[in-house]
Amino acid sequence: MTSTRRSTTLGLSIALLAAGAAMSAPVPVSTSRPVIGRVRRLSPALDAVIGPDAAIEQLADGYVWSEGPVWVKDGGYLVFSDVPGNVMYRWSEADGATVFLKPSGYDGPDPSPFREPGSNGLALDAAGRLLVCDHGNRALARVDLKTKKKTILVDRYQGKKFNSPNDLAVAKSGAIYFTDPPYGLAGINDSPIKELSVNGVYRYTPDGAVVLIDGGLTFPNGIALSPDQRRLYVSVSDPDRPVIMAYDLGADGLPTGPGKVFFDTKPLQGPNAPGNPDGMALDVDGRLFATGPGGVLILTPRAELIGVIETGHAVANCAFGEDGKTLFLTSDHILARVRTKTTGLIT
Repeated sequence: MTSTRRSTTLGLSIALLAAGAAMSAPVPVSTSRPVIGRVRRLSPALDAVIGPDAAIEQLADGYVWSEGPVWVKDGGYLVFSDVPGNVMYRWSEADGATVFLKPSGYDGPDPSPFREPGSNGLALDAAGRLLVCDHGNRALARVDLKTKKKTILVDRYQGKKFNSPNDLAVAKSGAIYFTDPPYGLAGINDSPIKELSVNGVYRYTPDGAVVLIDGGLTFPNGIALSPDQRRLYVSVSDPDRPVIMAYDLGADGLPTGPGKVFFDTKPLQGPNAPGNPDGMALDVDGRLFATGPGGVLILTPRAELIGVIETGHAVANCAFGEDGKTLFLTSDHILARVRTKTTGLIT
């Protein structure tokens, strides 16, 4: 969740506009749902990823700020969050969008300490249980998809409450990497209930251990693991330094050195491309589908920008689902999807 999305608009550079103009003409498609936005083609390399006839379908509308999508293979449905609305939704082809869990986060009597009290990023563990970044409870939680019972996994680092865990990535080892900016708190960094001095990136293991991976980022946000689990990506949703960081991981799952800037989205900022770096997804070939100025930036493992999926709104997050070739987009007040040629990583 990015704190500046309602007040800051960002855009593509003149160079990218020129490069993409010849490759991005919209193609009519046949669909019963509204078709929005377009896929901006910046390189012929995108042809192997998204077809020229791909359309962005709007699936649902009416959210305050949609976030955190995850595909549940056992049941064939998507779960996603409306973070300020404090509601978790379920979407399927048969039933559309329905309320899954309300409240999804804070359930106490006084919500005033919270700017965004609901659930945010979602993922599945190896057992198919739903893992939740719970803004309102300032914790990582687990929710049983059948009973909807919530269990708090961890809510503190060195005895101090987390800010508002935002997004997470689950390793094959069972470790959970997650970000903890203060976006859920009223006042953000100036919140009187903020206990930690850093907005950290953490690693939590099933034995209960929590390790701070990086405490030097201003607003760490989206987080994702490469297919080989040897690289960790973290987006920074700071409009003054809107970058995607990369950390090389050792066999112990910890960084082998400091993080490095993988991609700087600053040159893409402008008046016609909303959004900051936020949630991310990867395909099986290691391409990064990273939200940022203008939409979802499609980046090769070598940080080459080959295309942008534009909905016309800021895109908070994305996740692959269905047969692995559908990319779902949580974009401001809507839920959307686009078909791809590539196959995504699905937890």
